[in-house]
Amino acid sequence: MKRVIIDCDPGNGIVGANVDDGLALALALASAQISLEMITTVAGNTPSETGWRVAQDLINQLGLTIPVLRGETQALREPPEPWRAALDKRVYDVRLAALWDGVRQPEPLAIPPSDAVEAMGQLICAHPGEITLVAIGPLTNVARAIEQFPALASSVAEIAVMGGVFALDDYIKDTNFGLDPEAAHIVINSGAPVTLVPMDVTTQTMMTHADLDRLAAIDKPLARFVVETLRPWMNYSMQTRRLPGSWIHDVLVVAWLLDKRVASAADYFADVEIRPGATRGKSWRYRPPLRVDVGIPDAVGGKVQILQSVDNGRLLALLESALRDSPY
Repeated sequence: MKRVIIDCDPGNGIVGANVDDGLALALALASAQISLEMITTVAGNTPSETGWRVAQDLINQLGLTIPVLRGETQALREPPEPWRAALDKRVYDVRLAALWDGVRQPEPLAIPPSDAVEAMGQLICAHPGEITLVAIGPLTNVARAIEQFPALASSVAEIAVMGGVFALDDYIKDTNFGLDPEAAHIVINSGAPVTLVPMDVTTQTMMTHADLDRLAAIDKPLARFVVETLRPWMNYSMQTRRLPGSWIHDVLVVAWLLDKRVASAADYFADVEIRPGATRGKSWRYRPPLRVDVGIPDAVGGKVQILQSVDNGRLLALLESALRDSPY
């Protein structure tokens, strides 16, 4: 059984917010092979307070006692205002907020102080080699923990990250790395065992209404949470991105921990651009030896494992099976 912390920015039930974090949480909660020991939230897809309410409300609905801790409210250096304007208001700009009519909102819980970074660092360092950190939002909390707990990079079993985009049309940067490039740079170059799950591979995933209909036949609270909160986001994706359904980025990270046959992977050196300009937040990767290496230091970037392709049918089957067998 894998002992796991999930650091996330969930938006399930929130008008206009992506729901893939909640799907990843659902798969982890449903899987007997995972011991989910802590959930932390970070500013990203949603503000950290909103993400905390979403995650804590889900844990409350299921009657569980897994700690849910609120993390950083903004990036190390990146100004939050342009990102919040894009992420929080876009659904209203395209007049699609009505898609969320009737969807249950998370309870208006009292927001706790921000203590995720310390709790994350303490748990990992107290159990060397035992804790896998799944980071599916901006990496602000993780970078802060690495800075505050120097032993974390050598103590964590693995940091599995949804982030980065390398060669995908219409994207220079992804949201997770773009929201906090400095944090991504720190994590990638930390020396910790890092697996990146970039948009190049997560955009090979696809869930449709037919897939959701199969999950809707599972009469359990966790499956109902998934179906109700994914429906509006799927319709939003279909209308704004001209997709046959929706990508399910973050759940691939958890699925990879459960079944390595769900995707292929290879080792690279990688990093993220932190200088000002149009490419700030852009990720890059290479394998030595470079054919053109003028001006490039030896072994620049951090050595990471990067997922390259996905078996979408296997991914969907794994998710459906986990939700059917879930005790929740």
